[in-house]
Amino acid sequence: MSETEQVGLGEAFDRMAAEAPDEPAIIFHDTIITRSQLARWSNRLARRLAGAGVGFGAHVTMALPNSPGFYAAAIAIWKLGAVPQPVSYRLPAPELDALIEVADPAAVIGQAGLDSRGRPLVDPDEPLDAFDDGPLPPVVPPTWKAMTSGGSTGRPKLIVTAVPGVADYVRLSGAGLRIDDGEVFLCTGPLYHNGPFLYSVSALYKGGRIVLMERFDASKSLELVETHGVTYMYLVPTMMSRILRLPDEERLGRDMSSVRIAYHLAAPCPPHVKQAWIDWLGPEVIVELYAGTEAQAATTITGTEWLAHPGSVGRVTMGEMKVCDVDGNEQPPGEVGEIWMRTLDGGRTYRYIGAEARSRDGWESLGDMGWFDEDHYLFLADRQTDMILVGGANVYPAEVEAALDAHPAVLSSCIIGLPDEDYGSVVHAIVELSRPVTDDELREHLSARLVSYKLPRTFERSQEPLRDDAGKVRRSALRAARLPAV
Repeated sequence: MSETEQVGLGEAFDRMAAEAPDEPAIIFHDTIITRSQLARWSNRLARRLAGAGVGFGAHVTMALPNSPGFYAAAIAIWKLGAVPQPVSYRLPAPELDALIEVADPAAVIGQAGLDSRGRPLVDPDEPLDAFDDGPLPPVVPPTWKAMTSGGSTGRPKLIVTAVPGVADYVRLSGAGLRIDDGEVFLCTGPLYHNGPFLYSVSALYKGGRIVLMERFDASKSLELVETHGVTYMYLVPTMMSRILRLPDEERLGRDMSSVRIAYHLAAPCPPHVKQAWIDWLGPEVIVELYAGTEAQAATTITGTEWLAHPGSVGRVTMGEMKVCDVDGNEQPPGEVGEIWMRTLDGGRTYRYIGAEARSRDGWESLGDMGWFDEDHYLFLADRQTDMILVGGANVYPAEVEAALDAHPAVLSSCIIGLPDEDYGSVVHAIVELSRPVTDDELREHLSARLVSYKLPRTFERSQEPLRDDAGKVRRSALRAARLPAV
């Protein structure tokens, strides 16, 4: 590997800033942060973090809302050879405690007042004038991100990429995601999720500018496309659905001609939503990805391909995939099985902290089910596990059930996912009670323990025990009984 390819992410951004200091890096509300401003900000912040004990290879937990400070913090961490570890800034105390225990960070970056559990707390927006804004010594972080996920029990885990913090690796990832040099990238999702983080950073390091939304709003997203000439949109199906629900005069009245790519992922897209976007922006604009944060393998599909293979998530474009039955035998086309993945060279793309991979003979599974057609296009079926996908976010029933069962009136509980046109699925709780309790009381109890998207949308009372003598619950049967007849 050449010397150029070994340039770390921190040093690489300073070089970009030196080449085009006044080029916008981030557009946020009415504020434009130039490359030079972001470079100097991150240099000061890096020195502040170093003073708090952050050194080479350390994890730094980032509990921040979408803001320019998020990028300043990430670049500052890379400049120390450390590793950004984003989490939701809205996590309830027990969840943040568990993540900090798993990550063991040298410091926590968050807004003033956040309980950092005894770790040094640094706010990227605090006064930093006392710190030098000049470049720091070059360094290459051992890995460039450690994203948060959940295990099969809902316990937190980190997915630590095996890719070091080298700028050319990140740019290469961007190219694989069809991010061109100089994109105007609309970041619609929360940066503590892998997709928005990976895609927006890739766009930034490929010389683009990020149009950053504090939180997604359907109407505002189209306004930003028109105002800034957005060329690349990051989307999940819930966002796509909400945009389609805007009045036609508003949606169709916006100038979307600048959009080169509308890239969606994170959850299955309802066919009618996909078709509507293809009809609106054109099949060549719409691209879909299926992959995990682990990145062993991936499929992609364009709108044009989807019209010929409706419902598919595409052909394998990275790594290898196969569909197997419960005994590990590869399934023929059209037969549903578990999806197994591996890299082409057998190498590792990540490591878990707090979990073990589900693996067999060099292949790994994320728990998804699906099938291939005769043309090698992949279609997804129900997930093997009981995990519920709510607007692209994972909800594990065991975690919600444990929180519910902590209520003194709850004898037992079962959490299932029910179909929802907006979110894909929503959380439904079935509870066995020792005394009457209102939905609001249960929801208030859970709100102190779980992040908002994990809260049940609906509650149901059961007069019968939900678990057998072995403590088992038949979630699939309970869910099937509550689905509308087809």
